[in-house]
Amino acid sequence: MTATPEERLAALGHTLPEVVPPVAAYLPTVRSGDHVYVSGQLPMVDGSLAETGKVGADVTPERAKELAAVCALNAIAAVRAEVGELSRVRRVVKVVGFVASDPSFTGQPQVVNGASELFAEVFGEAGRHARSAVGVSVLPLDAPVEVEAIFEVG
Repeated sequence: MTATPEERLAALGHTLPEVVPPVAAYLPTVRSGDHVYVSGQLPMVDGSLAETGKVGADVTPERAKELAAVCALNAIAAVRAEVGELSRVRRVVKVVGFVASDPSFTGQPQVVNGASELFAEVFGEAGRHARSAVGVSVLPLDAPVEVEAIFEVG
């Protein structure tokens, strides 16, 4: 018997958080046909930003990778709130990760792997996706990382 995404999350030691309320004038998710577009998720834990600063200066790449996984967990919570249960996810289609980077930092792909790896662990082959990893000068609330995603659902 195959484990559900919720069972895989539990086995990984994760509990889905409440959906993070938007910090501006937008929705956490928008469903259009068979796709759910999840707005950029920050590494919020229990209503607070887990860490601030630039990766490569204030935040280590290893910690930033952990924070990218927190962003992914928040994205999973948002899609679950939209569709009811995670077994309705057919595929993680596209992930975009933004990394607030020190000018000399070039390891954005490894940071965003934190999100990509969690999606693959939770959704299996359906969690493998197209992706961009982008270095930026600053993110909302001085977050080190932000992740947005597009899910195909049934």
